[in-house]
Amino acid sequence: MHQTVNQTALALPQRRILGIDALRGLVMVFMLADHVRETFLLHLQVSDPMDVAATSGPLFVSRLIAHLCAPVFVFLTGLSAFLYGARQPDPVAAAAGFLFKRGLFLVVLELTVINFAWTGTFPPQVIYLQVIWAIGLSMMALAALVRLPRVALVALGLSIVAGHNLLDPVGFAAGHPLHAVWAVLHERGWLEVGNTLRLRTSYPVLPWIGIICLGYACGPWFGAATPPQARRRKLLGWAAALLAGFVLLRWANVYGDRPWVAAASASETAMSFFNVTKYPPSLLFAALTLGLGLLLLVALERRQGALVHKLAVLGSAPMFFYILHLYALKLLLLAANAVHGEGVRFDAVWPVWALTLALAVALFPAVRAFAALKARRRDIAWLKYL
Repeated sequence: MHQTVNQTALALPQRRILGIDALRGLVMVFMLADHVRETFLLHLQVSDPMDVAATSGPLFVSRLIAHLCAPVFVFLTGLSAFLYGARQPDPVAAAAGFLFKRGLFLVVLELTVINFAWTGTFPPQVIYLQVIWAIGLSMMALAALVRLPRVALVALGLSIVAGHNLLDPVGFAAGHPLHAVWAVLHERGWLEVGNTLRLRTSYPVLPWIGIICLGYACGPWFGAATPPQARRRKLLGWAAALLAGFVLLRWANVYGDRPWVAAASASETAMSFFNVTKYPPSLLFAALTLGLGLLLLVALERRQGALVHKLAVLGSAPMFFYILHLYALKLLLLAANAVHGEGVRFDAVWPVWALTLALAVALFPAVRAFAALKARRRDIAWLKYL
C-alpha cells in the first residue's frame, strides 16, 4: 500500500518552528515594501515583466525582492498545513479539512474585506482576484490531493511548476466556454458578472497549486525523525538545484520565461536576465524565488537573535498582519492627501523602504498581541484561520 505524505513523520515539535515563522515574517516585510511602493510610487508603476529600459535600478531591485513574497508564502502554506495535520490523531483528514475550510475563508476575505481595502468602494464594481484568492484556491485544491502518495504529490507539483509554460500559447477569447476557467487557471483576464461587476484574475492559480504541493511534500523533513543538520542539507541541496537550474535554463534562453536580451549596458543586461514573469509565475520565476527562499530558511534556522524572533512574531499571525497593513496604508494615504493635497507621492525608492520599516515597527505591537491571543485561546476555532 502506498504511504501518504502525512503518515511518514508524525513526531513533530509541539511549539511553532521559529525559522518558518521568521521566513514568513521576512517576506511579509518585503510585501509591505511592495505595497508601500504601489501606494506612493504609483506614478512609477512597473509592468510584468518590467520594462528594463524605463525602470531604474533601485526600483527594479525593490520589485525583484518583492518577487520572493508570494512563492515563499505559498510554499510555506503547504508546509504549515502538513505540520498542522501531523499533530492531529488523523493527519490526512485533519489536513484536508483545515486546507479546505481555511482556503474557502481566504477566498471570501479576498472578495470582501481585502478588495474593499484596495478599491474603497461598496458595493464593488471591480474585484481583483489577487494573492489571497490564489492561496485560498490552492489550499482547496491541495485538500483534494493530500491523500496521494508523497512521490505522486512531488511529481504532480514538479510537473505543474516545470510544465505549465508549455500552455502559454493556449488562450480562449471572451465568450468561449473555457474563457472563465482558463482565466482562473492560467491566463490573466477579465470576467464579466452581470452588467455592474467585473472580476480581474490577477493571480492565475495553476502554478501556485504546484508550489503548494511541493511545500506540503517537504513536511516530513521537519519531523523529529529528521535531524536539523540533515534537513538543512536537503534544503540547501534543493536550493542549489533550483538556482543552478535557473541560471542554466535562463542562459540557454529557450524555455521557462520570456527571452532576456543583451542591452547597451551590463546593468540593463543583468536586469533583463533576472526579469522574470510573475503572472502567472513562470518556471524560472519559481526556480529563482524558491531557491532563494530555501536559502533564507536555512539561514534563519541557524540564527536565534532578537531580529529573527521579531520576524517570527510577524509571521505567526500572517493574515492579521496582511489585513492590518492594507488598511493602515489606506488610512495613511488618505491622511497624507488631506494634509498635502491629492497626489502625494515619493520621488525615489529609499523613502519606500524607510516608510516600510516605520510601518513594520508601528504595526508590530498589534500583531504580537494577536499572535499571543491565538496561542492562548486555542478554544476559539476561527482564530487559527488568521
